Amino acid sequence: MAKNPLMSTNPLIYSTPRFFILVLSIFFAVVSCAPGRTQKSAQPEQEGIIVGFSQIGAESAWRNCNTASVQNAALESGVQLIYLNAEQKKENQIKAIRSFIAYQVDVIAFVPIVSDGWDNVLQEAKGAGIPVLVTDRKIITSDESLYAGFIGTDSEQEGRNAALFLLRKFQHAPVVRIVELYGTEGSSVADGRARGFREVLQYHDKFSVVYSESGDFLRSKGYELMTDILSRIEGFEAIFSHNDGMTLGALEALKERGIRPGKDVVIVTIDAEQAAIDALKAGEVNCVIECNPKTGPDIMELALKLAAGESIPRLLHVKEEVFTEFDDLSAIAPREY
Repeated sequence: MAKNPLMSTNPLIYSTPRFFILVLSIFFAVVSCAPGRTQKSAQPEQEGIIVGFSQIGAESAWRNCNTASVQNAALESGVQLIYLNAEQKKENQIKAIRSFIAYQVDVIAFVPIVSDGWDNVLQEAKGAGIPVLVTDRKIITSDESLYAGFIGTDSEQEGRNAALFLLRKFQHAPVVRIVELYGTEGSSVADGRARGFREVLQYHDKFSVVYSESGDFLRSKGYELMTDILSRIEGFEAIFSHNDGMTLGALEALKERGIRPGKDVVIVTIDAEQAAIDALKAGEVNCVIECNPKTGPDIMELALKLAAGESIPRLLHVKEEVFTEFDDLSAIAPREY
């Protein structure tokens, strides 16, 4: 039997026991398209607000940490959370948002897998009087009033930081050829990282991106891309990878070919998962740029304000760090992801 796209592999709903039963019954009613059975107003009053959270998937340790951060923050804030995993499919996210609207949650928060194509479903949320908070990845819309605000990473600055490290690392090199492992095409984080990276390097002629292709932020595709690159490109000095998952896959491919990552080729990666920090300490990665996944407390704080009818900032970026081979790496605390 085909899996219903609205159902996550392991759907988690945090609530009181009574609310848990209530949400499950209402959710399955939404899935079966039974009209008139999902009206929150017909149910007993519950304490606290209800937030519907649509995550794009569980493709990495970073993503799982991001999800856990939201779930834990909801528990600590007394917020009822309905969580749905879109399993890397935009159509699943749209269905999830519509199910949140049908249930009449107080606030919707979602991580858009790509930047565009959200106007119709967000217009439905606006028509239902439900504020929407965009997190982690930004969206492109013709009507800014369709969402209340954004909280997440500054992807362009992450790209700039990657380029700034290469400027320092290769200050005496005559030519630097760069391979770029691009994130999901059409996602704001991939586009922003690429844009910020080129913004810095455009004034330095010795740097050139000789290859750029999407690995979809997946470790398996990072391995496949690097295997293909090594069979077709004669030489390059650096790899700029848009996330640690693709980087770890690329490391495997490099080692299989007898190439020493971090020495024969300089590697810059983004996310700062524990595995990437370990690779940095081992000398197999040269620079790790943090993309902070622990946005849950901020999301809950903003959701509570929105539910109370308060305004929130349109744009909030989380604090992030840069770790390089030039630093005291013993001072890096365990990453927890």
